Amino acid sequence: MRRNYSFSVGEYYYLYNRGVDKRNIFNNSRDYDRFILLLYLCNSNKSVDLGNLLQNEGRSFSEIWDIDKGENIVAIGSYVLMPNHFHILVKEISKNGISKFMKKILTGYSMYFNKKNKRSGSLFGGRFKATHARRNEYLKYLFSYIHLNPIKLIDLNWKIEGIKNKEVAEKHLNGYRYSSYIDYLGVSRLENKLVDYQSFPEYFCSGKSFRDFTKDWLYTEGPTFS
Repeated sequence: MRRNYSFSVGEYYYLYNRGVDKRNIFNNSRDYDRFILLLYLCNSNKSVDLGNLLQNEGRSFSEIWDIDKGENIVAIGSYVLMPNHFHILVKEISKNGISKFMKKILTGYSMYFNKKNKRSGSLFGGRFKATHARRNEYLKYLFSYIHLNPIKLIDLNWKIEGIKNKEVAEKHLNGYRYSSYIDYLGVSRLENKLVDYQSFPEYFCSGKSFRDFTKDWLYTEGPTFS
């Protein structure tokens, strides 16, 4: 099914997809790490063969981050990986950048996952979904919506019933590796290379202002937007 709009250079988009029939697409830490490395390597016009780098060349996951992959084709503002889906906030910075970026990621990860699990067929539920973040209010809101997704792993109904234990919720977010949340808090790690802060509005002047912003959403009724 064709989208009723084209991606435009300089515009922001919220991208997401889930496993076919809502199946898990990440079964362990290695799966998550593989997808995160693809977020890095596929953000380029160069071709990518992560399997060759890891298996034939014997490079470690940490060594992949030192590869010169060339210029970015999108700017990543935030992301989160969940057991059966993912969310990414991006800005198109080169023509057809988003389409190339997502095609490489979804193809590369599907091939890896199917080979590893001895399965065939589609892994994802159709083409990736995209929402144009035209309004400034909505773009800023997406930083909370994306980063608060992991709360569902410990409190499924938190948006309806409210947070049961604030201390546990904050500890869970601070320890969740598969999102850009802790990058915004200033934690130093290899994944810092994924987020292009300069390509997005300067909503957060410090890690504290970012934390306060997400806590405001967390402790009210939960992220909603119309």
